[in-house]
Amino acid sequence: MSEHPFVDTDFHKSDRSGNLGCVEAAITRHTPSSVGLRDSVHPRDTVLLLSNREWIAFTTGLDRLK
Repeated sequence: MSEHPFVDTDFHKSDRSGNLGCVEAAITRHTPSSVGLRDSVHPRDTVLLLSNREWIAFTTGLDRLK
C-alpha cells in the first residue's frame, strides 16, 4: 500500500467541539480494527493510529473528565 490507510477517509469530530480546534476520528476499511486520530486544525499532518483497546481507554478517560 503506497498511501497511508486514511487517505480519502471521512474524519468526524464531536458535535460538542464547537469552532475550536479538536481531534477528529475515523475508521477505514483498510484498518477496521483501528481508529485514526488527527488534529482538525492540521488535517494533513500525522494521523495517530489507535487499536480498539486504546480507543476505548481514550474515550473512557474523556468521559471521566465530564
